[in-house]
Amino acid sequence: MKYRNEPIYTAAIGAGRAMFGALRLRRTVIGAQHLPDKGGAVIAMTHFGYLEFALVEWALWLHNRRRIRFMAKKSVFQKRVVGSFMRNMKHIPVDMKAGASAYAAAVTALKSGELIGVFPEAGVSASFTIRNFKTGAVRLAAEAGVPLIPLALWGGQRLMTKNRKISLRERVGAPIMMVVGEPITVTAADDATAATARLKATMERLLEKAQQAYPLNGAGQWWQPRHLGGTAPTPEEAAAADAERELRRARAPRERR
Repeated sequence: MKYRNEPIYTAAIGAGRAMFGALRLRRTVIGAQHLPDKGGAVIAMTHFGYLEFALVEWALWLHNRRRIRFMAKKSVFQKRVVGSFMRNMKHIPVDMKAGASAYAAAVTALKSGELIGVFPEAGVSASFTIRNFKTGAVRLAAEAGVPLIPLALWGGQRLMTKNRKISLRERVGAPIMMVVGEPITVTAADDATAATARLKATMERLLEKAQQAYPLNGAGQWWQPRHLGGTAPTPEEAAAADAERELRRARAPRERR
């Protein structure tokens, strides 16, 4: 596949590299050879922070200059400046109540040789543990006939995440660890639920590898999950906070009437 010049994407990558360089982030990628040099693929990623998409774009660009298109909430595209960048970078808006058109667009892009980035958890995990997966990543790969690339990213939550104000000082010099797994083949004959469970188990192993290789001790730290000695919310506490937030959002329109 021959890639056309995309000045907006190139500019965004340049801005991201400048920002990450200014923060003196320490990036390590294990298994980069599994990032495909050509052809379509679904890249399934863990989701603990809001800048992980940019960190993965950065790593992929440095590895082989390929571009990745992310599936993101439609609301992001409705923001004036950010939305313009998202559209020009050919990311795919997802209407959480009617996602068929986004799914079809992603399949078309995959068949044309694009890389599609997916967060199977469909939201940031405030407990910094992997939550239950949606089946979308598996179904996309199966329908488009492309490999599924599992990727665990650790440390990105230290830059920007849910329910936490992070100082510039905390961000500077943060280690970022990525572990890329071997491509997974799924077909239309596979049970999507079972294949998704296998994907989740694979990504949990990759995450454990990333955490073990992380150069800092997270004991007592807010960015470390509770079961590893940190002070992050437990999965149950995080789920309760998410449910309460959704309830407040649902009530807000009625209260404004």
